[in-house]
Amino acid sequence: MTPGLGHNLGPSLEPGQSWRAHCWTRARQDLLPKLPIEVVRNRLRRAAEIGLDYRTYATVRASTGRDIVAFLFSTNALRLFRADQAMEQLRKDKLAGLRGCKRTGLAIAPLTPQAVLRGRSDVLDGVAAAPHVHATWSDAARAMDAARGAGLPADGVILVGDTAMERDWSQAGRLAGYLDAARFFTPPA
Repeated sequence: MTPGLGHNLGPSLEPGQSWRAHCWTRARQDLLPKLPIEVVRNRLRRAAEIGLDYRTYATVRASTGRDIVAFLFSTNALRLFRADQAMEQLRKDKLAGLRGCKRTGLAIAPLTPQAVLRGRSDVLDGVAAAPHVHATWSDAARAMDAARGAGLPADGVILVGDTAMERDWSQAGRLAGYLDAARFFTPPA
């Protein structure tokens, strides 16, 4: 019998299930890489440089096969709702601490890229216009491509946002992933 649509091809629940479950578990474990300790140390160091916990970094790295080379930060994630508004010190410190990656803001209208960058060039490498609230999927994809910039692989960029709309932008731009701002900016316990 062929499994139906949506079946993950895991062990069936027919007699002999425990043996098949054992074989299934073993096969899954054999697929996981056995990384040398120095590789793990380098990845731990890299995760710290870009302000991520190891688990998040390793998950993105495993799913894309690439290092994270840039972050896009929506003005919602940065808690910037007016051009003259000061950035919270916690967020400013986190951005300033990122090493070896590009930091780009996404100005959500009515904010403009120039207004968001003004006085923030010490923590942002640039600011691009975010997709319009009513942008089509293809318009959002083009805006994400423009924000990412030439030469940066989409699957090496993470969008840090605060809304479901921003999560959709990440998907439209085929980015490496989306991180909720609260998760990204909350100091580790």
